[in-house]
Amino acid sequence: MTGPVALAATDLLAVEFSAADSLAPLLVTDALTGLFDWFLTAVVGGAFSWLAGATGLDFLGYPYMQRAYLSVLCIGVVGPLVGSFLVYRDLSMVGDTLAHTAFAGVALALFLDATLGLAVPPLLGALVVAVVAALVVALIEYTDARSDAALAMVLTGGFALGSVLISLTGGGISVGINQYLFGSLATVSRADVGLLVTMGLVVVGSVAVAYRPLVYVTFDETAARASRLHVRAVNTLLSILTAFVVVSAMRIMGVILVAALLVIPVVTASRLGRSFKQSLLYGVLAGELAGLAGVTVAYLYGLAAGGSIVLVALAGFVAVAAGRRLA
Repeated sequence: MTGPVALAATDLLAVEFSAADSLAPLLVTDALTGLFDWFLTAVVGGAFSWLAGATGLDFLGYPYMQRAYLSVLCIGVVGPLVGSFLVYRDLSMVGDTLAHTAFAGVALALFLDATLGLAVPPLLGALVVAVVAALVVALIEYTDARSDAALAMVLTGGFALGSVLISLTGGGISVGINQYLFGSLATVSRADVGLLVTMGLVVVGSVAVAYRPLVYVTFDETAARASRLHVRAVNTLLSILTAFVVVSAMRIMGVILVAALLVIPVVTASRLGRSFKQSLLYGVLAGELAGLAGVTVAYLYGLAAGGSIVLVALAGFVAVAAGRRLA
């Protein structure tokens, strides 16, 4: 077949292949979304509904409570997991710094929506700004500025940017931003849980792959440099993972309290573990208990979820510290 007919057939095949290539990512996305919806409904929903029937606690069967519990289960893992490397390096304030810059990202997304009509998801804005802030912190630490000064500069700059953006809209976006400042149980959506689960898998996988370099840099950065380990890359990875944890936990914990689960369970675990791996395990257990108990208390008594989780975590620390002194 030659001539115009052959050219037309070739063009038609090219269009078909182009259409197939463009549809492939959508099909994969739809498949993953369907798989997650099945997991959330059949697996998580089924397990909690069974618990509701077995315990008589009807609220365990509510979909929004199931999403909240799944969220804190993820946060209870990734928070202490990343926080352990921060606490043992005296970088506990990194989480708080990135949380405040993530607030600027939320404010930026809401500002663009309110002024330009650009529908940017607030958590996406928070993630982008927090990751950029993590890179800036890592960069400033390699200048003459002290680490604590670098963190203070980024923290105050991020919060200042967020407050300015709010004022530029005459406070019009302040209502929408409150749920990110203080956290909320009722507003956790399927998309939020999906983002949290995805980030959780990324964080756990990254820590598993880079565990040895992270431990090496945490406990002996000088020796790590002498052994030609790329310390800057490890530090940057840790900052980015911290940004992931902060952004994923914002919907439950709120910007103001999100750094607490990076620190409190780790400090509690440090009084129990005899090795770093034991401390990691105990930190995750402490984070899970604080998250589950805090969400339950928040629902039963109509309290703020983030504040309840932090207070339960602090109570756990006090109990462990008192027990160690009495032992």
